[in-house]
Amino acid sequence: MNLLSVSHLCVNFHIKKQELVALIDISFTLNRGERIAIVGESGAGKSILGFSIVNLIGKPGYIKSGSIKLENKELSTMNLRQLQEVRGKRIAMIFQDPMMTLNPVITIGDQLVETIRSHTNISYKDARSIAIEKLHHVQIASPEKRFDQYPHELSGGMRQRVIIASVLLLNPDIIIADEPTTALDVTIQAEILQLLLAICRDNGVALILISHDLGVVSKVAERTLVMYAGHIVEEGPTLEIINDPQHPYTQGLLNALPQMTLPGQRLNQIQGSMPSLAERPSGCAFHPRCPYATQKCRQEQPRFIYSGVSSVACFLVEDMLNECAEHDQEAM
Repeated sequence: MNLLSVSHLCVNFHIKKQELVALIDISFTLNRGERIAIVGESGAGKSILGFSIVNLIGKPGYIKSGSIKLENKELSTMNLRQLQEVRGKRIAMIFQDPMMTLNPVITIGDQLVETIRSHTNISYKDARSIAIEKLHHVQIASPEKRFDQYPHELSGGMRQRVIIASVLLLNPDIIIADEPTTALDVTIQAEILQLLLAICRDNGVALILISHDLGVVSKVAERTLVMYAGHIVEEGPTLEIINDPQHPYTQGLLNALPQMTLPGQRLNQIQGSMPSLAERPSGCAFHPRCPYATQKCRQEQPRFIYSGVSSVACFLVEDMLNECAEHDQEAM
C-alpha cells in the first residue's frame, strides 16, 4: 500500500464570481521512506499542491475534486479535529521563511515544548528533554543555550534547523519541505539539504521537496514531478529527468541553471512568463513559450505517455515515439 496517494486532484479559487483553476488532474503516489521533488517556476502550483495535501487551502481556494489518501484515510474530507491528528504527527511541513513560522516573542524552547504538549500528555520537563534532543539531532551547537533564546538571536541557517527540529518532534511519516533553502546562502543551503537527506534516510521518513531548482533537487530526490501552470508535465526518476529531459519546459529549466553557461555569458532563460490563473491558454499551457509548438498544441491538451522510464505530456514526444514505432514496424 502506498503511504500517500493523490488521485485526479483539482483545486480552484473562487474570486469575484470567477472560477480560477490552480491545480488540474494531479495524480502521484509516495511510498514510505521515498524522497520526491515537485519542481517548477513560481506560479506553477507547487506550494498549492503542498498545502492541499494537508488541507491547508483557505478561502477563496478549495479542493474541487479528487482524492488525497494517507494510507486508507481520505484527507480532503476530514474535519478540523481529524486533521489535527494528521498535521504534525503524520505529515509535517517546513515552510520557506522560518521567521514566518517561528513566533518572535516566544523562546525557541517554549515553541518546541508547546508543539509536543499540544499533541501529547507529557510533562514540561519531559517535553523539554525531547526538544533539546531534537535540537542536538539537527546539529545545533549548545542546544540547552539555544532552547532559551528567541528567533532573532539565531542566524537564518540556525532558524531553519530549528524548524526541522520542530517537525521531527512527533516523528512524522512524511515531511513536506516548501523551498526550505530559499533565503540561505549556498554553503548553508548545502548543509540544510544534507541534514534533510540524512534525517529521512536514518528515520525512514518520506520527503516531498518543493523547489524551483533542479540542481537542488538532484542532490536529494529519487523521483521528480515537473509542474507547469497547475499541470504535471513530466514525471520520472530524478537522474533520468536531469540527464535526458523529455518535455521542452524541463529542458528549459535545466538550460537555465547557472552551470549550463560559461563564465561571462548571459544565463539562458525560458522566453515569456508563467500564465496567471485568469489567463490560462488553451491546449498545452506551455505552448506560448515553447519553440516547438504546433497548431495541435494550441488547441488540445496532451495526454501522459511513457517515454522510457519517464512519463511526459507533450505532443512532440508523442509524435517522435510514434515515428520510431512505425520505423521499427517497417524494418520488421
